[in-house]
Amino acid sequence: MTKGLLIVVSGPSGAGKGTLCKELIRRNNEIELSISCTTRDPRGKEVDGVNYYFISTEEFESRIENNDFLEYAQVYGNYYGTPKWKVLELIDKGVDVILEIDIQGALKVKEEYPDGVFVFVLPPSLQELKERITSRGTDSKDAIIKRMDCAYEELSYAFKYDYAIVNDYVESAVDKIEAIITAEENKANRQKQTINSIREN
Repeated sequence: MTKGLLIVVSGPSGAGKGTLCKELIRRNNEIELSISCTTRDPRGKEVDGVNYYFISTEEFESRIENNDFLEYAQVYGNYYGTPKWKVLELIDKGVDVILEIDIQGALKVKEEYPDGVFVFVLPPSLQELKERITSRGTDSKDAIIKRMDCAYEELSYAFKYDYAIVNDYVESAVDKIEAIITAEENKANRQKQTINSIREN
């Protein structure tokens, strides 16, 4: 059986990576979204094993010691991490797994799992990015300035990724990600089993 792909998607806040991942999964039932572990309490209608795996701080720290995470971080006193065991289990079954994550986390995943496919989502322009962030209506002017400064710096990390796509229109951007997945699945080094099987027959 051919292994599945780990597709890691990152980009500046407001680039629309979350929207792209949701649309990609909607269009491709065989792709699964990686579910993170967290030590924070569930919010609203969040369900364990659907939105997050909710675990205790003690269990999380034990898993850190066991190197059970592809990456993890502590945010506002709570841990968040990508469970290595679950991701690798799905990949071994031939399932493609998508991981939407920040840039620092993605670079850690690349160290742990260099066979992943790393996609950086770009905004059409910084002006468009600013308009998207502003239109949310959730950030103060100072917060928007900080986000834009951060986005400018984050763009330099795009060169550490395998692919960079511009999210101008959601449909066309998802088309590009699907094309990347198709190309990656058909790389010769991922088709060793198929090639050897053909040679033997």
